[in-house]
Amino acid sequence: MSGVVDHLAELTGFRDRDVMDVTLVTALRDLLNGPAAAVAIYRCVGEPGQQRWLTRARLHAGDAVATADSLWVDPDTLPRLAEHPRRLECLTQRSVLQQRENNEWVTLFPLATERDVVGVLELHTARRLKAEAQRMVSSVLRIYHNFQGLLDYSERDTLTGLLNRKTFDESFLKAVSELPLRVHAEEAAQDEPDQDRRHAAVHPRYWIGVIDIDHFKSINDRFGHLIGDEVLLLLSRLMRSSFRFNDLLYRFGGEEFVVLMRCEDEPDAAHAFERFRLNTAQYAFPQVGRITVSIGFTQIRSGDSPAAAFERADKAVYHAKGAGRNQVQSHATLVAQGRMAEASHLSDVELF
Repeated sequence: MSGVVDHLAELTGFRDRDVMDVTLVTALRDLLNGPAAAVAIYRCVGEPGQQRWLTRARLHAGDAVATADSLWVDPDTLPRLAEHPRRLECLTQRSVLQQRENNEWVTLFPLATERDVVGVLELHTARRLKAEAQRMVSSVLRIYHNFQGLLDYSERDTLTGLLNRKTFDESFLKAVSELPLRVHAEEAAQDEPDQDRRHAAVHPRYWIGVIDIDHFKSINDRFGHLIGDEVLLLLSRLMRSSFRFNDLLYRFGGEEFVVLMRCEDEPDAAHAFERFRLNTAQYAFPQVGRITVSIGFTQIRSGDSPAAAFERADKAVYHAKGAGRNQVQSHATLVAQGRMAEASHLSDVELF
């Protein structure tokens, strides 16, 4: 019993979902005490009809460290749901499944949120998992589920369900940590074309976009705050359907939203934001009708702080609004065209 308590204490001691999933598979392998040959968590990601299996954490019996798919993995490289029918059956039936495969037993447990089943826990064991062991795993998963719910409550905007502002800095710093220390993307763009893809893999490029609803105050004034909230909710749904599953979407407050994404180059990032702008302009919002958004974006630079990158994207938004609204503007392009000056900082330390 003390071993179970120790593992649960460790599991609930983290606020990082990646670490939690790794801790969960490690705890279950240890708690099953020998019969577990492998433990893995697979999440269902992507839009309906295009959904894939994302490996959140996988640990084999002899592994010292769990492996996982990158958050920014190309979705086309992930297996489709139908390629693993037993996982899909567990997902859709929302029940524990167990069967013998070759010389081992595979037991699948559904992973649920408050609203839906989002993945499966897969156990490979030398012997059939007994009812007592299944109950123990189910109990650990209930605690895991409850703690995930608490994280959702603290990390997500209550109206839209998007990530909230206080989670942005941590995600931003994770992205910056993957950037080269002295090589900026502007230098990377000068590489020979046949090396672009290889260089991008070594030096990933991240982008931040700031989205602002045009004339949102007039919507609240004319229709009331309840209708204004409905516009914010519907816009958040448009964001989810317009951007990729691994793009990080935030509501910063009021009518301001932020996107953190990984793209090959500026045209790719511009295309993603333009797609969302167009989807918004074409959508008929109940009672309100058509609305538009102004968007500014910038590439995250090596050594960037969250405030510095946000400031560049925000300046591009203000330029978009001043130029007529309902458009996407790149900070780098505006600077290159001489329509905006590059901000100069006295030091890398920002004082507040």
